[in-house]
Amino acid sequence: MLFFSFGKSYNVVKRKEDIMKKIFVINLGSTSTKLAYFEDDKCIFKETLKHKAEEIKQFNSIWEQESYRKDAIDKFMMEHNIVVSELDAIVSRGGHTEPLKSGVYLINQKMLDESRSMKYGNHVSDLGILLASIYAKEGPIPLTVDTACTDEFEPLARYSGLKEIERVSRFHVLNHKAVAKKYAKDINRKYEDLNLVVCHMGGGTSVAIHHHGRLIDGNNGLDGDGPFSTDRSCGLPVGALIDMCYSGKYSYKEMRRKIKGLGGLMSYVGETDVELIQKKALEENDLECKNALDAMCYQTAKEIAAMASVVCGKVDAILITGGIANSKYLMDEITRRVSFIAPVHLYPGEFEMESLGINAYKALINEEKINAYRYKNSKDFYVVYGVNIENNVEGFYQLDTTNNS
Repeated sequence: MLFFSFGKSYNVVKRKEDIMKKIFVINLGSTSTKLAYFEDDKCIFKETLKHKAEEIKQFNSIWEQESYRKDAIDKFMMEHNIVVSELDAIVSRGGHTEPLKSGVYLINQKMLDESRSMKYGNHVSDLGILLASIYAKEGPIPLTVDTACTDEFEPLARYSGLKEIERVSRFHVLNHKAVAKKYAKDINRKYEDLNLVVCHMGGGTSVAIHHHGRLIDGNNGLDGDGPFSTDRSCGLPVGALIDMCYSGKYSYKEMRRKIKGLGGLMSYVGETDVELIQKKALEENDLECKNALDAMCYQTAKEIAAMASVVCGKVDAILITGGIANSKYLMDEITRRVSFIAPVHLYPGEFEMESLGINAYKALINEEKINAYRYKNSKDFYVVYGVNIENNVEGFYQLDTTNNS
């Protein structure tokens, strides 16, 4: 599919609503490949392909997994009679680039280059946008939505306490936005009119304040601050951490592994399976497991309260999502500590696939604009669906709003 700059003979149009949109969704995880097929904004089917850890371990980097992951996706498409050339869009969870605002983005070469550089982080989702771009050569427009590098922080949120280190926006933005918008829809309110504290609890825990449609502050749940989680240590006493780094006992790689992979519950009880740890704590009276779980809830509640302070306590609701939100015991522990701030609502699991599919659909019918990532380093360029009034040909075009061309 070709992209052109708008000329005077082009008009922007809303795509015909009677033409069904076919959308394929890719969401790569460390040991899984989540796939879904949408027709318009309805998910027709979705599936999670699980990969054996020993198979993944044979690869030295995520980039070496390209053929392995693509073969799995190709097989899925063949089994479900999905023809790539008949798709309108293929959308993937986004990779790591320079900070950018929330929204739908065209996966272009600039984005792919920054992702491949690994300068801004590295996750298997970086491979996801590469795969989307490969499939796009057969016709569909390649898109990504609310990437992990979405940055809407306010200036004060960037201060860390040390001039050389700036706090960065790195967390589960896609699921945060999806849950916040879902809650707004559930109560028949606009997301942009609400103040929400959203807490995602999965492999990592991220808590952020959503102020009138923007994520203005949140903890770095990958390897930064905030509460510890299943395998991440996050906010550690700085002095003790420095002493440990320079003790001579650990290499740089080992220390990085301690804060992400061997931290949190893994460090305290040698296990990351919350369901199993909870069973030991409550049914087998394992005090070590119970204390570790209670401490995780305690830290998470403190972070929720901290985010509420950003908007002076004027919070409409607290939303907890992620796999751990399925645990009644843990949710009760957190709720009893934070319910004085605002009502607590649970959204167990994740809503990333739905968010990717539905936002792609809205972009295809021009209800959401498609941002042209870093095009000419300007925020004024984006992609729209349009028609050439000279020959009545419909397609996607790159729009410059600075001179309406």
